[in-house]
Amino acid sequence: MGLRCKCPRCGEGPLFDGFLTIGKRCQKCNLDLSIADSGDGPAVFVIFIVGPIATELALLTESIFTPPYWLHLVVWPPLILAGVVALLRPFKAVAVRLISEFSR
Repeated sequence: MGLRCKCPRCGEGPLFDGFLTIGKRCQKCNLDLSIADSGDGPAVFVIFIVGPIATELALLTESIFTPPYWLHLVVWPPLILAGVVALLRPFKAVAVRLISEFSR
């Protein structure tokens, strides 16, 4: 249920109100979601995943193709941003799921 971004209890109601804003209550089972604040934990895990991958790929690209530096500035920031945006929501949903499991 965490990766599907659904309610930790019923698995049916949406977990998020916005892109990263956790809803106040589940629309289906009325679970109070305000107690499950994930804080900065998901962002740290995403940084630890995307950062080394992007660094390794940039170094590999530099050593194989030797592109000009401006090309690195054009290519890598959008790719890093896309990776972070793609992973942050599911990681936050899993963190909320784990928090709600351990707070029972």
